[in-house]
Amino acid sequence: MSRWKAAAIHLSISIFVGLLVLALLFLVWYPPPYFGAAGGEHLIMVLLGVDLVLGPMLTLILFKSGKRGMLFDLCLIAVIQTSALVYGLFVIAQARPVFIVANVARFDLVAANDLNAADLAKGRKPEFRQLSWTGPLIVAARLPTDSKTRNDLLFSALAGKDIQVFPEYYVTYADEAANLLTRAKSLANLRKSKPDSGPILDAWLKKNKRDEADIVWLPINARKAGLTMLLDAKTGAALDALPFDPW
Repeated sequence: MSRWKAAAIHLSISIFVGLLVLALLFLVWYPPPYFGAAGGEHLIMVLLGVDLVLGPMLTLILFKSGKRGMLFDLCLIAVIQTSALVYGLFVIAQARPVFIVANVARFDLVAANDLNAADLAKGRKPEFRQLSWTGPLIVAARLPTDSKTRNDLLFSALAGKDIQVFPEYYVTYADEAANLLTRAKSLANLRKSKPDSGPILDAWLKKNKRDEADIVWLPINARKAGLTMLLDAKTGAALDALPFDPW
């Protein structure tokens, strides 16, 4: 077998593994439209670059049919490539979105590595103390009532750690839905400020058979890009996140 054929076989296997990784990321850890907004694009480029280039390239360089110790070399390449893939998946898993936190007049996309174990353990409900592996859980954050705790939270926010990363203030989303509606804006407002949003909104309304007057929106803050959360204008229920920045 020539080194080119060996590298081609290795590349084919790497492509198959890469497709499985993409399915895991896009369908489970980063469901649309959160992949780009959470900064996953850069991470996946690095990961697939390693998976599709490193292993096959090493095989092309080192492979020689009948060479003594070739089996050892191939096993070493497999170990190096697998280690790089596992490490890349670990990094991506740490950045996966785990909560979408409704916070007064917006939503915040919270990643797994935004939360530390001590804060997570203070969540009021079991689901607030767990890091989701199947896409972000929609919750709400409720400000504390006593002034001292509010002031502590304010200073924490100024230091870069706001209420959305403190699960002890999480409540069920339905408990705050009515309050969010008082800050939500109409789709007409969005169309006016963001004309490019029109086709996306029209497609969503048609697909879901909804009337524009029954839908309002609030922004979603994320690491790399903003998104738009659509809400039911009557109940405040979170309906869908659309892949464009409303600001």
